[in-house]
Amino acid sequence: QVQLVESGGGLVQAGGSLRLSCAASGRTFSSYAMGWFRQAQGKEREFVAAISGSSRSIFYTFYTNSVKGRFTISRDNAKNTVYLQMNSLKPEDTAVYFCATSQRSSGTSSAQEYDYWGQGTQVTVSS
Repeated sequence: QVQLVESGGGLVQAGGSLRLSCAASGRTFSSYAMGWFRQAQGKEREFVAAISGSSRSIFYTFYTNSVKGRFTISRDNAKNTVYLQMNSLKPEDTAVYFCATSQRSSGTSSAQEYDYWGQGTQVTVSS
C-alpha cells in the first residue's frame, strides 16, 4: 500500500518561506517521479513542480511559470521524502498543497500521470 504524508504547511506573511515535506512508503521511491500540486479554494488543482526518479542521483526538475525562481523541489531517496522549498511567498500561493507519485520515472505536469496522492497540507499566505 503506497502512502504519502505531507507536512510543513501553515500560515506565513507575504515574502516569507515554508518548506513542505512528503514522506512516501510502499513503493521503490527512488525510481518514480514525484510532483507537487495545489488547489486554491474554488479553483481546480494545478501543477506546481515535479522531480524525476533516478537510480543515479541525477534528477530533472521543472516548475510551473508562476513559481520559477521562488520554489525548489528536491528529494532524499534515503529518507523516501520529497521537499518543496517555497520562498518569497505571495498571497496567491495560498492553497492546499498535495504531493503525488507517478507511475513513471520521468516527471510530468499532468495530474493523470500520478497514481497516488497525499491528503494535502494547507498553506496560507497573508498580505
